[in-house]
Amino acid sequence: MDGNHGAERYETVIIGGGQTGLATGYHLARLGRSFVILEADRRVGDVWRRRWDSLHLFTPARHDGLPGWGFPAKGWSFPSRDDMADYLEAYAARFDLPVRTGMPVDGVTGDGHGGYVVTANGHRFEADNVVVATGPYQVPTIPAFASRLDPGIVQLHSSEYRGPSQLRDGGVLVVGAGNSGAEIAIESAGQHQVWLSGREVGAIPFRMGGLASRLLLERLVLRGVFHRLLTVRTPMGRKMRARMGSRGTPLIRIRPEDIPAAGVERVARVTGVKDGLPVLEDGRVLEVANVVWSTGFHHDFSWIDVPGLGDGEPSHRRGVVDGQPGLYLVGLHFLYAMSSAMIQGAGRDAEFIARHIAARVPSARPAAAEPVGA
Repeated sequence: MDGNHGAERYETVIIGGGQTGLATGYHLARLGRSFVILEADRRVGDVWRRRWDSLHLFTPARHDGLPGWGFPAKGWSFPSRDDMADYLEAYAARFDLPVRTGMPVDGVTGDGHGGYVVTANGHRFEADNVVVATGPYQVPTIPAFASRLDPGIVQLHSSEYRGPSQLRDGGVLVVGAGNSGAEIAIESAGQHQVWLSGREVGAIPFRMGGLASRLLLERLVLRGVFHRLLTVRTPMGRKMRARMGSRGTPLIRIRPEDIPAAGVERVARVTGVKDGLPVLEDGRVLEVANVVWSTGFHHDFSWIDVPGLGDGEPSHRRGVVDGQPGLYLVGLHFLYAMSSAMIQGAGRDAEFIARHIAARVPSARPAAAEPVGA
């Protein structure tokens, strides 16, 4: 792109065409607002297509739909990554959402008049509101000492992991014992000796086998605890929010006993490197050929150049950024509730933001973009 495009004006620019960006667009469309969704990838859903081959969602399909359209699968099945990707693409088409693909956003700045300028792939967009829907999976977190591991050891972050074929012959250390780490460890154990390092993150207290346990999962955990009890409005929710950064989400689809049953050995936290090999908190040195870092992600909002935004997550109330009228966040871990970064929480958070936007300017602008300076 040569960067000579005329600017386009919308009431709202949504950055990110994942589940929360699409849900926000759905609610804005129902309110008759003018908006565009900018998606970095060439296809809606590609962020899911890049995840590991055997990935299935941790929650059943009946809780994996976005507002207006339930997930088209058996209610107690667990959709694959491709199922989810295709659903998101079909969702955008079903509701004719104005998604512009191939639009990685370069930056967001103020326009000097209370609005914002968004630049993406040589294009310029002007808006009264910007919704950052890039989600929680932004920059992979890998400890600094990883660079001191023997260069012959294969190192992958979970975001790069596709399957056991990427691994060398020899032992595999998976670092991070949350849902992703546990599933990668179990899958790798079919062909390798595997160690899983990390603190216990807990698990739902039953298996999802019979009808009774499914109803407990649905009514007690997903709709109850995750969605209504553990929110920023409750003392228990605020305490859990503070802990989640270090402990991760409880295991949902697998059980802690499934890990040793698959032949995976649980070990202490990795704290450093000795002679090119990982060292555990208890002093044990593991002779491994592979390390998979399932150690999560951290935010990078450095491309948003507005006053008051520093490192880390901006201060906000349910995604309404403090001190920056018209700037919003959706899809982050515990934005409002424990369910906020799950598919089932996307619709509620998106609706709150859409209604907040509508309340700022009661009369909507025309749905079509207005060329500016073309």
